[in-house]
Amino acid sequence: MSLSNTTDTGEGGYACVRFYVSTISFSVLLFFNLIINWTIVREKKLRRHARFVLVFHLLVSALVHLGMSSIFNYQIHLSARPSRSACMAMITVLISSASNIMLTLTAMALDRFCAVCHPMRYTSTCTAGFWPWLLGVFTWMVALLIPLSLIQPDHEYNNKCSRDQLKKGELQKMLFIGLCTLLILYTYVRILVESRRLGVLNRRNRAGCRTIALHGTQLAVHILPSFVNYPLTILFNTKSIQKETKELAAVVIFAAFSVAQCIAPVVYGLRKE
Repeated sequence: MSLSNTTDTGEGGYACVRFYVSTISFSVLLFFNLIINWTIVREKKLRRHARFVLVFHLLVSALVHLGMSSIFNYQIHLSARPSRSACMAMITVLISSASNIMLTLTAMALDRFCAVCHPMRYTSTCTAGFWPWLLGVFTWMVALLIPLSLIQPDHEYNNKCSRDQLKKGELQKMLFIGLCTLLILYTYVRILVESRRLGVLNRRNRAGCRTIALHGTQLAVHILPSFVNYPLTILFNTKSIQKETKELAAVVIFAAFSVAQCIAPVVYGLRKE
């Protein structure tokens, strides 16, 4: 899913490329996680605010996804023979962490929508109790249900844990991504309309325009790979493109997705809205 890590089928040498990309991205993101998430946990005002708690969950989800992606692609590169339970565990972590990235981005968009369009209600509830953390736990639980509903016991498992195991339920994944995308687009349209109505979004307010442009670009890099991978898979299955072309495109898309995880702290955590 953008989840780009769950729809392509690159093997062999491309697994080595994915390993290096995911490992470098994981190292960069780990540095940002230590700084930003420690600050959020340490500061009472931040850890009780939904916006920053969701940033915390987004960074953790991305870190887990890139870390497991590095392990998964490395064992493919080594032609390892993990047990069936180990393979299923890796796939479950990959799909659930990728799903939680999408769910958290959707929750962040809804949070901004409530803050802009319903400010009075938002200010009275955004710091109430521990509900922001409970929301993060809820998204993780939903994300965990997704791979459990897609993965079926493979009685013919041949001790080869490849990307073929990640291809199951592609249509369901696209429906899930499409639903989240529609919600995100709806919230951003409403935010733009409300901002124009209040007069805060104009040519003079360049900071606000840059923020919306940055967030839009960040979301596009997260979401668009999924919509590109799915037609690539269809074209490959209908023999309209060669396997080499599909694998190369999949690696480029995966690299773009990994870079998006690295710049997420800059967009959501280090830069003021």
